[in-house]
Parts: sequence; C-alpha cells; structure tokens
Amino acid sequence: QVQLVESGGGLVQPGGSLRLSCVASGFAFSDADMRWLRQAPGKPLEWVATLYGGRATHYADTVRGRFAISRDISKNTLYLQMDSLKPEGTAVYYCSKSSSKPWTERGQGTQVTVSS
Repeated sequence: QVQLVESGGGLVQPGGSLRLSCVASGFAFSDADMRWLRQAPGKPLEWVATLYGGRATHYADTVRGRFAISRDISKNTLYLQMDSLKPEGTAVYYCSKSSSKPWTERGQGTQVTVSS
C-alpha cells in the first residue's frame, strides 16, 4: 500500500526558504518517478516538479531556478527545497507517485504560507 507523508510546511516571509519532506513507503521508492504538486486557495491542483528514477528533474516555469527536488534513498524521503519564496507560493503542497492527473496517489499535504 502506497503511503506518502509530507512535512516541513509553515509560515515564511517573502524571499525566505523552506524545505519540505515526504516519507514514502509501500513501493520501490528508489526507482519511482516522484512529483511535488500544490494547490493554492480556490485553484486546482498544479504540478510543481518531477524527479525521475534516473535522477533527471523537471520544473514548472513558475518555480524553475528557485525550487529543487531531490531524494534520499537511505531515508525513503523526497525533498523540495524552496528558495526565494513568493506570496503566490502559498498553497498546500503534496508529494505524489502518480504520473498524471488526477494524481490520486498523494499524501495529505503540508501548508506553506508566504506572507509578511
């Protein structure tokens, strides 16, 4: 059974940084293509970043150059380092094993609020 548990969200000022974590279990994490998604208030779920099993990465234009996705296989954990955060980054962030919408295989999410 796939389980994904996110943590690390919180309140941060514009320009600040946060690192999100997602502990995975129930599948072969080291080889899996993994994604970070987010959902801002009143908006649909959107894709943020992908880390492929072969270690290639892909980012949404809105976060490229500021966010970095990575994983620690020894800890079965996926990360999202978020720098230079903007108010429009306020959202619930999810990690997901799903390869396409509606991204049903995802965790419960962690809230990120970017505000002064």
